[in-house]
Amino acid sequence: MNFKDRVLKLKEEKHAIILAHNYQPPEIQDIADLTGDSLELSRQAASTKAQVIVFCGVAFMAETAAILNPDKIVILPRLDAGCPMADMITPEDVISIKHEHPGLPIITYVNSTAAVKAESTVCCTSANSIRIVESFAKADSVYMAPDQNLAKYTARHTQKKVLYWHGYCPIHHDLTEQQVQLRKAQYPDAMFLAHPECRPEVLDLADVVQSTSGMLRYATESPRNSFIVGTEEGILYPMRRQNPEKNFYPASDKLICSNMKKTSLDDVVRSLETLQPRITVPEEIRVRALDAVEKMLAAS
Repeated sequence: MNFKDRVLKLKEEKHAIILAHNYQPPEIQDIADLTGDSLELSRQAASTKAQVIVFCGVAFMAETAAILNPDKIVILPRLDAGCPMADMITPEDVISIKHEHPGLPIITYVNSTAAVKAESTVCCTSANSIRIVESFAKADSVYMAPDQNLAKYTARHTQKKVLYWHGYCPIHHDLTEQQVQLRKAQYPDAMFLAHPECRPEVLDLADVVQSTSGMLRYATESPRNSFIVGTEEGILYPMRRQNPEKNFYPASDKLICSNMKKTSLDDVVRSLETLQPRITVPEEIRVRALDAVEKMLAAS
C-alpha cells in the first residue's frame, strides 16, 4: 500500500482531517483535506466535525486548532516545527505592554503562542489585520504584536495610531529591496506579489500586497501571466498547479522556512497511527485565548 492509500485508510479509521498550510511541502499539500493560510485553516478547525485534526504546519497553528476544539484530538506531526516570530514575544511581554498602555486594544497576530493570545484583546491574520484594527471604532490607537512589518503595513491603511512590538518573520524580513529589483530586472513583465510580513521598502515595490491565500486568488483571477512572488516558496506549488499556463518566480531563492519543511509523509502516517504528538492547551489559557480568536473570526 502506497503512502497516499495508507493515509486515506488511516484517516477513515481515525475519523481524521488533515489541514496543511500553503508553505508545506508539495507531497503534504497533496494529501491534505484543506490547504490554506492561517485564517482559512482557523475557520476550518473551528467548524470541522472530524474527531482528529492533523495539522501540517507549525506549533502555533496546531495550538489554535486546540484552542477552538478542546473536545478533539489535535496532532502536530513534527513537534519541533516552531515559529521564530512566535518565540519573539512572551505573555509577560504582553502584560508589560498592557501596563505601559492601559486600555489600548492589543491586537496579536495569530502567529503567536496560546499564552500570548490569552493576554491579548483580539487576534488577527495578515488577511484581516486592517479590518480588525478598524473594528475598534472608539480607539484612536492600537498595539499590534509581534510582527512589526504587519503593523507597519496595517498602519498605512488606517487613520489610527499603530504601536507595535519588534518581532518579525525571518524569512520575509530578510527579503531585500535589492533582491526584488534584481528579479524585476530579470522578469520585467512580471507583477510583484508581496506578503504583508515583508519590510516596508519591499512592499513599496509591490504591485499587490496579499496574504498567501489572497495571492493565490489574485494569481488565478488576474489576466497577467507572470508573477514574482514575495513569500515562502511553498506557495509556488499550488500557484503552478492551479495556473499551469502562468509563470511564477520566487522573489529570492532564500525564501524557505525550514520549520515548514520538516513534516514528511512518514511523519503524517506515524501521527495518524499513534495519534501523537498531541497538542493541548491548559484550560485557563485556552478559554482566554479562545476569546481573542473568536473575536477575530467574528470580525473576518
